[in-house]
Amino acid sequence: MKVAPALPALALCLAVAAPSWAEEGRFYGMLRERDLTPFGFLRLDMRPAHAVSIEPHTFAFEATLGYQNTWALSPEVEKYLDGLEKAKTPRHQVGAADIQAIRDLPGENYLLDLESATLDLAFHYKISSQWSVYGIATAVSYQGGFMDDGIEKFHQAFGFSTFGRHALARNQTNLIYDLKGAQVVLMDAPRTSGFMDPVFGLRYSGINLPRHWQMSVEAAVKVPLDGERLLLSTGRTDYGMQASLRHLGRSNAVHMDFAAVYYAGERVPAPHESQVVPTIIVGWEHILTERTNVNLQAYASKSVYTHDQTDLKELLEDKYQLSLGLRHRFDCCLVSFGVTENLQNLNNTPDIGFQLGFAWVPNLKPQLR
Repeated sequence: MKVAPALPALALCLAVAAPSWAEEGRFYGMLRERDLTPFGFLRLDMRPAHAVSIEPHTFAFEATLGYQNTWALSPEVEKYLDGLEKAKTPRHQVGAADIQAIRDLPGENYLLDLESATLDLAFHYKISSQWSVYGIATAVSYQGGFMDDGIEKFHQAFGFSTFGRHALARNQTNLIYDLKGAQVVLMDAPRTSGFMDPVFGLRYSGINLPRHWQMSVEAAVKVPLDGERLLLSTGRTDYGMQASLRHLGRSNAVHMDFAAVYYAGERVPAPHESQVVPTIIVGWEHILTERTNVNLQAYASKSVYTHDQTDLKELLEDKYQLSLGLRHRFDCCLVSFGVTENLQNLNNTPDIGFQLGFAWVPNLKPQLR
């Protein structure tokens, strides 16, 4: 859904409604969500840094459930589907005639129609007052899903384009690439689920800055334990580094993450060459109550496609996403909920994504502000 400008407005309303005693709360950092964009989804993605510290020689645990709907297509495919809709062609599953028609369209073309669910399980161990290690296991499931009907009704209610959705059956999983570097067809498939490559990381938070500033750096590696698997693993090892800077005020905090990942590329479903992928995430956090915060954060990352694979502008453009979420702390736990919308380049990111997070943090250290 193309309604991202509403997210900052909602965040502002929440901030204005906050009571004065919200200053007694604490900051948790940015929403701990990974990029759910299907294009380059299997690469290592550095998670936004947290602002929570635990006592040395103790553990913390995180679980994050993410769900996204993607309807992305090239301009020529959109014209083809709009033509079917205008011709009153009944909604139908993608068939051999559609595939041939897409192949016959001028230039390069693609259609990506799917929903996916991810479950991140992260374990942290504080080695010392300044060093910690973590490991992340991610399970993913691809399916046709259930969100197509709701998204279409939302578009109709506000007069937005349907982007050709009404020509095809709802809740299907279709991937069609007719690109310079890839010719792939997966119709109503794959109904795939399994574990992606695990990630292991090391974090250092002993950098001394003025009182209201904090900084941490971390390095991570994605390890292909079970080789190349369609839509689950590239079969290659990625490496990444991230520097995180945050300014903690009385009731507002600003967070900035700067990451660079060596993406070793992949072979299927579409080949990508090895490259360094930079990412920037900027976030604002506001204390609403003693235990509840609101987060607004923006994500920008380089596309993994180059002119060797395609000349389509939609796939070559950078990816931009905006997230709005709420966090609430119990005595030893932190729960969060976030919504992510695509921005600017609408055909290389999910239409909408949701994240539900839980963190068990039993030994919180006092927070300096």
